[in-house]
Amino acid sequence: MRIISGRWKGRFLVAPRNLPVRPTTDMAKESLFNILNNYYDMDEVTVTDLFAGTGNISYEFASRGALSVRSVDMDRGCTKYIAATARTLEFEGQISVINSDVFKYLATARGESDIIFADPPYNMPAEKYNDIVSMVFERELLSEEGVLVVEHPATIDLSSFPQYTQTRRYGTVHFSFFEWERDEEEEDEE
Repeated sequence: MRIISGRWKGRFLVAPRNLPVRPTTDMAKESLFNILNNYYDMDEVTVTDLFAGTGNISYEFASRGALSVRSVDMDRGCTKYIAATARTLEFEGQISVINSDVFKYLATARGESDIIFADPPYNMPAEKYNDIVSMVFERELLSEEGVLVVEHPATIDLSSFPQYTQTRRYGTVHFSFFEWERDEEEEDEE
């Protein structure tokens, strides 16, 4: 995997082969960050990376200057790798690693993030994808102007949520975006 932009632009990282992961492709990651860069100053955002795996997305946000990144994964090998890589890349104060089941984390998490990224295992049941979106909004874990991005296969459709705004496809990777609903009055003022 490669860090695409920011302080560590071009840096290649090699994760241990025994980690149960499927990192987001460079093409999909670059496209996602092109979208996010249009809406956010990366050095002003707080981020939560759910199902962080190798930390691929976490490092990209940190390299671009995110204020803080919470990397959540239940696999101890993954969280040890993320913590070690964060030390190597001098992201220790920026990336905090949380070894937890994502659903347990969401049930007890406090505070808001500007960007929440979730990349669950592609074989996860569809209702669990729905649970992620529901929990983020029910627990008010997303800031008012924030965005939730869920990576998923083509077989998953999350468009029924009122907070759904769009899905972008990059090869086999799909990103669905969710934001707080805006009042029509707010939209008229803009």
